[in-house]
Amino acid sequence: QVQLIESGGGLVQAGGSLRLSCTASGHTFGRDAMAWFRQETGKEREFVAGIVGNGITQYLDSVKARFTISKDIAKNTVTLQMNFLKPEDTATYYCAARASEVLSLDSRLYDYWGQGAQVAVSS
Repeated sequence: QVQLIESGGGLVQAGGSLRLSCTASGHTFGRDAMAWFRQETGKEREFVAGIVGNGITQYLDSVKARFTISKDIAKNTVTLQMNFLKPEDTATYYCAARASEVLSLDSRLYDYWGQGAQVAVSS
């Protein structure tokens, strides 16, 4: 059984930093696509950042230069470092993975999901 276990998140003031980690068990994702999505109450889940292959990354425009996604293949872990956080970054953040070396921005194409981590940024 594949599981994605998230850690991190919390409450921070605007301009602060948080780190989210996601560790997979039951499957080694290696070069497969792993990503972070976020969802605000009543809104669609949106792609935030993804990583695939040997470290090819893609970001939502509004988080570029502030967020960094990285992957430790040996630990089967993906991390999202979030700097210069803004109140509009407040959401529940979900780790996602798919058994494919194609990175997708479409949440429907991901096979596995973490439980969600709350990120709240106060102004």
